[in-house]
Amino acid sequence: MLIAGGGIGGLAAAIALGRRGIETEILERSAFTDETGAGIQLGPNATRALARLGVLEAIEQHSFRPVAISIYDGLSGRRLTSLPLGEAARRYAAPYLTLHRADLHAGLRAAVEGLTPVALRPDFELTAIEMKDSAIIARTGDGDKAHGANLIGADGLWSTVRARVDTAARLCFAEATAWRTRLPRGNLPAPFNDPVVGLWLGPGAHLVHYPVRGGDDLNVVAVTEGGAERQGWNQPGGAASLLAGFTRWARDSKSLLERAEGWRSWSLYRLRPLRRWTNGPIALLGDAAHPVLPYLAQGAALAIEDAVTLAACLAEHPRDPSGALHRYEALRRPRAARIQTLSRRYGWLYHLRGPMRIVRNLMLERQSEERALQRLDWLYQDPDA
Repeated sequence: MLIAGGGIGGLAAAIALGRRGIETEILERSAFTDETGAGIQLGPNATRALARLGVLEAIEQHSFRPVAISIYDGLSGRRLTSLPLGEAARRYAAPYLTLHRADLHAGLRAAVEGLTPVALRPDFELTAIEMKDSAIIARTGDGDKAHGANLIGADGLWSTVRARVDTAARLCFAEATAWRTRLPRGNLPAPFNDPVVGLWLGPGAHLVHYPVRGGDDLNVVAVTEGGAERQGWNQPGGAASLLAGFTRWARDSKSLLERAEGWRSWSLYRLRPLRRWTNGPIALLGDAAHPVLPYLAQGAALAIEDAVTLAACLAEHPRDPSGALHRYEALRRPRAARIQTLSRRYGWLYHLRGPMRIVRNLMLERQSEERALQRLDWLYQDPDA
């Protein structure tokens, strides 16, 4: 089994396959390092999947357990509602964690390195895929190659494998730009030093912050409508361009943005639903199959869930891997589509203007915590419970 991509989805798939004794080789363009500096949120559905992979305990050592998601109106600075994450952890029998993306990646890689059936192949820049005598040959531009019976494309948003599965696939700019930075948490004023995920909503923009590195740092992400269309997600970002989207915000809510000394930015993209995720012995996983806009914080979670389901299907049908891949797609596609749709809807909701913003705020203020959790049951609960 070949896996193109050694990110979160690719490593999770290798762990899931390796624990079932399936020989796997991960082809990664880098040296298996993740230096993006970004934070990540893992809801109960993601941490439950990590527990099934046997890696949650190790990852928790570098994570933070926020006590709530607090939602604010960015213009007035008023807190609208709060979602108790301690209660969510009890309700769904799995924690809600925040952590540095590099810590998650390192934890997954450490688990992979302990699995005999899994091999890591760094500096493998996949450029071509061939099929010959029921085998797949993955090639680099300089002539290096790898052989396998199956290929899993876990190579992210700008997937090379995707073109072998759906030739009509095209990414389109989502007309929005994301910005991120990280601040020492110790000297921040309330509510930015609170042990919560903070979500601030405003016209055409929103702001998210949460503790990482065990609570030592605060990861900050802002999303603004518009911006230039650029590939990659680690571009330098100018503070003036970012702050222009927050000029009407309340002083308290805007002050966090002004504290940052440097920003990185990336353009947000959408992918129209693929006609298929599989093509014979080839399948897509994670962002290669179903990229998700960040408004629901489910991109990594979906990839980890994909990995668990993929390995289970292959283990159940060892003599029919192509059939197993089709089964994997059938099981995962409806959930991925629902999360993609809801993420787009949340983005619209976060950025409402005028009277619609006022209506949204009133609805959030009047919604009970119990009702808020009930609305997330389909996403966070264990389908096997």
